[in-house]
Amino acid sequence: MSTSPGATPPPSRNGLFHRPSWTEAQFVANALRTETIGGAVLLVAAVVAIAFANSPWRESYFALRDLKVGTDWGHLRLSLGHWAADGLLAIFFFVAGLELKREFLVGELRTPAKAAVPVLAAVAGVVVPALVFLGVVNIMGAGGDAARGWAIPTATDIAFALAVLAVIGSHLPSGLRSFLLTLAVVDDLIAITIIAIFYTSDLEVAPLLVALVPLAAFAFLTQRRLGQWWLLLPLAALTWGFVHASGVHATVAGVLLGLTVPVKPRANGVPRLSTMSAEEDVAHRFEHRLRPISSGFAVPAFAFFASGVTFIGGGFVDTITDAVAIGVILGLVVGKLIGVLGSTYLMARFTRAQLDDDLAWSDIAGLALLTGVGFTVSLLVGELAFGQGSERDEHVKLAVLVGSVLAATLAAIVLRRRNAVYRRIHEDETRDDDGDGIPDLYEQDARAASGTTDPGSTDTR
Repeated sequence: MSTSPGATPPPSRNGLFHRPSWTEAQFVANALRTETIGGAVLLVAAVVAIAFANSPWRESYFALRDLKVGTDWGHLRLSLGHWAADGLLAIFFFVAGLELKREFLVGELRTPAKAAVPVLAAVAGVVVPALVFLGVVNIMGAGGDAARGWAIPTATDIAFALAVLAVIGSHLPSGLRSFLLTLAVVDDLIAITIIAIFYTSDLEVAPLLVALVPLAAFAFLTQRRLGQWWLLLPLAALTWGFVHASGVHATVAGVLLGLTVPVKPRANGVPRLSTMSAEEDVAHRFEHRLRPISSGFAVPAFAFFASGVTFIGGGFVDTITDAVAIGVILGLVVGKLIGVLGSTYLMARFTRAQLDDDLAWSDIAGLALLTGVGFTVSLLVGELAFGQGSERDEHVKLAVLVGSVLAATLAAIVLRRRNAVYRRIHEDETRDDDGDGIPDLYEQDARAASGTTDPGSTDTR
């Protein structure tokens, strides 16, 4: 099969960061578009919080963050900051659960060959930053509870990272964008597992077992396409409440609820009261509705309460001399770069996989640096490790901000150098000379995969 001069060639079967299918590319583009807008709102919320916390009215900011509301039943009398971390972030992790299930059943993670690179990169992008953090803490001789922060630099904030791409005007090729989203989904799974296992204290088994009842009812209804909000929301709230009462971080409930939502068609039909057809991808529908709420409100609200740190009057000097803060910064910038880039290079070195012809290892280095933008989950883990409002938590907040901004700046420098190449690839990937609504390169990929040259013989869906 030939391509026009200068056009992007179809990816090889063993290519790294090759174009996804047209259906997957559309899904990735829509998801990243929402996350980019959410990332911009997130940045604004963080800047406002930092400005507020360093203004003459900073006492009002901390009073608002620490204002307690709720009931004593189930330990639900919480500060607004805790409500944002435990409650609003459950929406974020519910969407993450939906993404995760979809990726494993119909997305890039359903095929082991395709899943290997992003999964390995995500795992290495967690392990190496953690080792860097622990190495710094041990070398600097930090004692006490310093090691509890090992998981802080392991997270990637996809919304923040995409906002950086929007600011620098980078047109990442679809293969790199798909890899970034898939890596972020796996990263979220690892993060919630770490939170559930390593940051759960005073576990009470009885409430956790009771939580299985509304969780099972939620699954029963969604599997049968019964999407009435007045049925699902109370069950979700009960699941969240009992998980919170058990001592497990309540955001775990969000992931569990998301994983129960069906992706594939239901073979046995649906009841008459169902609000969706048996063929409906319920996870995609829920994700489409809830992602704007998660990205546009839940995460920015958490960022507003979590990122307000006072550094005037010597706070910055205290932070940069704290071993924990230095470990967080180096973990985000150096650890993520080594983990993601190094694991990807090893995959190419010891397998038959090769980079697509249009890509260079500097592209992967820029992407690896971009994964060092760890904001939302890093701030959450910092609070869980050292306690909200503690002196060390304040140091962690500033370190996460500094590390994320530094990683974003370095990523922007590396990726912006290749913008001309990215624009050319983008033009090739969006060209639709036959006007059928599907870019020509995706049709070529589909025909190559099916082993046919007949333009009308392959369904690119």
